[in-house]
Amino acid sequence: MSKALIIAEKPSVAQDIVRALTPQSGKFDKHDEYFENDQYVVSSAVGHLVEIKAPEEYDVKRGKWSFAHLPVIPPHFDLNPIDKSKGRLNALVKLIRRKDIETLINACDAGREGELIFRLIVQYAGTAKAAINKPVSRLWLQSMTPQAIREGFERLRSDAQMLPLADAARCRSEADWLVGINGTRAMTAFNSRDGGFFLTTVGRVQTPTLSIVVEREEKIRKHVARDYWEIRGSFDAEAGQYEGKWFDPAWKKNAEDPELKADRVWTQAEAEAIAAAVKGQPATVTEESKPSSQSSPGLYDLTTLQREANSRFGFSAKTTLGLAQALYEKHKVLTYPRTDSRYLPEDYLAVARQTAEMIANEDLPGPLQALAGHARVALNKGYIKPTKKVFDNAKVSDHFAIIPTLQAPKSLTEAEAKLYELVVKRFLAVFFPAAEFQVTTRISTVKAAGKDYKFQTNGKVLVNPGWLAVYGKESQTDDPADGSGASLVPVKAGEVVRTEHVDVKGLATKPPARYTEATLLSAMEGAGKLVDDDELREAMAEKGLGTPATRAATIEGLITEKYMLREGRELIPTAKAFQLMTLLRGLGVEDLTKPELTGNWEHQLAEMEKGRLNREEFMARIAEMTERVVQKAKEYDRDTIPGDYATLKTPCPKCGGVVKENYRRFTCCGKDGSSEGCGFSIGKIPGGRSFELHEVEQFLRDKKIGPLEGFRSKAGWPFTAELALVYDEEIQNWKLEFDFGEDAKKADEAAEAVDFSQAEPLGACPKCGGTVYEHGSNYVCEKSTGPAPSCDFKSGKIILQQPIELNQMRKLLETGKTDLLENFVSNKTRRKFKAFLSYDAKAGKVMFEFEPRAAKPAAKTAARKTAAKKA
Repeated sequence: MSKALIIAEKPSVAQDIVRALTPQSGKFDKHDEYFENDQYVVSSAVGHLVEIKAPEEYDVKRGKWSFAHLPVIPPHFDLNPIDKSKGRLNALVKLIRRKDIETLINACDAGREGELIFRLIVQYAGTAKAAINKPVSRLWLQSMTPQAIREGFERLRSDAQMLPLADAARCRSEADWLVGINGTRAMTAFNSRDGGFFLTTVGRVQTPTLSIVVEREEKIRKHVARDYWEIRGSFDAEAGQYEGKWFDPAWKKNAEDPELKADRVWTQAEAEAIAAAVKGQPATVTEESKPSSQSSPGLYDLTTLQREANSRFGFSAKTTLGLAQALYEKHKVLTYPRTDSRYLPEDYLAVARQTAEMIANEDLPGPLQALAGHARVALNKGYIKPTKKVFDNAKVSDHFAIIPTLQAPKSLTEAEAKLYELVVKRFLAVFFPAAEFQVTTRISTVKAAGKDYKFQTNGKVLVNPGWLAVYGKESQTDDPADGSGASLVPVKAGEVVRTEHVDVKGLATKPPARYTEATLLSAMEGAGKLVDDDELREAMAEKGLGTPATRAATIEGLITEKYMLREGRELIPTAKAFQLMTLLRGLGVEDLTKPELTGNWEHQLAEMEKGRLNREEFMARIAEMTERVVQKAKEYDRDTIPGDYATLKTPCPKCGGVVKENYRRFTCCGKDGSSEGCGFSIGKIPGGRSFELHEVEQFLRDKKIGPLEGFRSKAGWPFTAELALVYDEEIQNWKLEFDFGEDAKKADEAAEAVDFSQAEPLGACPKCGGTVYEHGSNYVCEKSTGPAPSCDFKSGKIILQQPIELNQMRKLLETGKTDLLENFVSNKTRRKFKAFLSYDAKAGKVMFEFEPRAAKPAAKTAARKTAAKKA
């Protein structure tokens, strides 16, 4: 009997489909990787199972990235299984090839990415054997209620209808690959011309995101603080005292100078004169009071959830995504989190009520208990009703907003509970009425010396909390614009008040704030606002830079590649980031740094989805752009890239002259900073790692620095080393050398023992019983130095990018093994792995020890083998 294979994007969706189809098509039998009845086989991917790659003959291994191999524009793309999902991929391939499976139904998420996931799986299934020529239909769902699923099966879309969307999906994926691979290899080749391997990654989303951060940092660095003064008066009325801030009612906004404001005075003399004129003088009062309301913000999509979790708890975007995934996959208490929609389908009204009933009835843990009362209020007062603010099919994309499920939470970690509470509060609050305020603006006018001096006081009183009650704001709260009390001291009609005190406060303008993850996520989401072209801006209106699911990974990638650092909650671009922006601008390929690139792609892909642009034309444009980027880098023949470069504070170590930065080097420019200097210079990127300005200042001053991480060999592998500035008699100048610690110093150490008398002992040497100390970039035995070293015990302070802290070395020496360390990075696969460090007496050195793998239950293994044979 012929059957249809339904492939969903996620296991949870496959289960929803099975539940919806069971009443009509009969009960499903559950197998390890699929469900089956007489009519259907239902299975799922787990997101992307394969990725595109260049054919083998076009692949260039790292270390051989040179202009000779660029550009890489393959005639087609092969597919590569994603390692962690190979088991699921193989199971799907077997199902697709089953003889009784005559038709395929794509039930992946309703959007470009869902289309791509399905198409690539089917393509891969046909690569090993004959092509898969089974008819394909498309299930297009925006709601996951059983009724919506059944209705979706009644109106399946044809494969021909979906081809334009499939073309757009493939084009986006392949274009990202072409720009990323060629841009990265071209910029790496350019920066590695002087030797070494300076990995310089470029990407359609990554690079414009970095550009946003760099441009903000440039404004911060160029900002010159300007002094200004504010004048605050204290006014005595019959009922008490209140404060007001002076302002100029004739002031108008100046777009060219945003630091000018109505309440700022730019000379101290003028501020003091205003204060002297009004002090002790009577003032007349005018007042305007009017009601104001504020509605609850909308439901969460992933980006808004990440922003709020970063602002409230300091969670990184990556952490928030991980917690939300755990609440979705492990605890099953949240809906799918990787969404860009803040709305629910219009048929979810009943689900929303059932969710509120769960919150109202369940004994939720800890602080969540207080939300049960608000859920009961929402139900009893009929707040949960149809409204376009919440239920709108037109604004539901591949997925709907993040809301609680009908499953009550159990055993959440503290961080998981915090995130779950955020989502529950927003889910309830969005149905509550608007909060109502009484907003009062009071103007106190002092007439003195023929002039009117005006002072403004603002008050805001919460009259009806509405949705704010869910957040615990049920009484009057202070929320004034000028720092005065919200509940103003009353002033009678016609009453004249007295200016009792006047304070003049000196302040200075501040540069714009650095980006945090919360504000950078907002900037990425709203990047379309930075685009001038109307069509391109409209194309980016809903997308921004990246997607909610990828923005966290983009930020983490910029940090991993040392383009940005986290300091507290701030994100700070590094020297490497500034160097990349300088390079792209100097080469004339700054379009790689602008959101317009994404806007242009989105506009063209939208046209393709509507059948107005063909795939071949789009990819030809991408190939042309890629060739131009490579050609610009390849043909650049000037000595340096133009840019805004620094002058160092530390003088030249040879002649005391001025040292200046250019694109590649720090070079002496003579005593006056404008000549050729004494010939001293050092590269900016020794061993593929950019000097930060503070590092090179320290290096020139102290003649050494380190150990530093992030250097790369010519083959691209990372290493750690100290740097030394040494005087070379042969060239009569100072030069930079790498210092690898004990190995490099072996000859010197043979002649002179290291003095460990002031060093802290860490424990007994496991090899000879001597004492181990910290020395240079290693932990070493005291007996490994001197004229006659008798022991060679040594272990690095950084191993495969994993710092080995003092307490871990002490533990290894005491117990023979460290704790489980999680951030080793394999030199071969570039992937992180976990391991213990332990001393192997037989080998006589410190080695990796891995966690034992849990044995599979025998019964389960046998059952799987049986099921596989039947399949």
